[in-house]
Amino acid sequence: MILQHTIGLFIHPDQEWQSIREQRTTPVKLFGQHVFVLALIPAVAAYIGTSQVGWAIGSETTVRLTETSAFNLCLLFYCAMLAGIFILGKFIDFMAVTYGVDQHAHRGTELAAYAATPLFLMGAIAIYPNIWIDMIVGLAAVSYAVYLLYEGLPILMKIPKERGFLFASSVLTVGLVMLVALLAASVVIWSIGIGPVYVS
Repeated sequence: MILQHTIGLFIHPDQEWQSIREQRTTPVKLFGQHVFVLALIPAVAAYIGTSQVGWAIGSETTVRLTETSAFNLCLLFYCAMLAGIFILGKFIDFMAVTYGVDQHAHRGTELAAYAATPLFLMGAIAIYPNIWIDMIVGLAAVSYAVYLLYEGLPILMKIPKERGFLFASSVLTVGLVMLVALLAASVVIWSIGIGPVYVS
């Protein structure tokens, strides 16, 4: 069932992590039923927000991207989200050995995908690109995603909460490093001519 755990992660996260643990799934099925769908939300919202709605800083006129430029950038953004979930999941599985996780309980991709759910849903706010609203909603989404990570990791990996806290902190650090790497990659991509093109 597509997106079957999405609502539960907000209503009763502990029970939902237990349910996720009991219902093992393959990365292909996980991506097909959860990640591919949810990652479309911020990508499509960003396309509409940057090409149709536009944004203004101060009292300046509204700024918008051309439809082609917005599409190309949002497509890259979509691919980056998919790759980010997959890579983070592999890092989690790699680090799991260090924290004494049984090899049959390696669930890195699932942890990364489900913990990122608030970030995907928050992406809908990109349809109205206002910096203050986006920052407030974004901070709330990041906070809840971090909560899901710390709460869900020990449940999903079947380890004590104390060890799970250290493991989750390591995962969070890797995620921040990946974010910095993504920003650096964006600068490189823009420098080779795939940057934003504004409506004149």
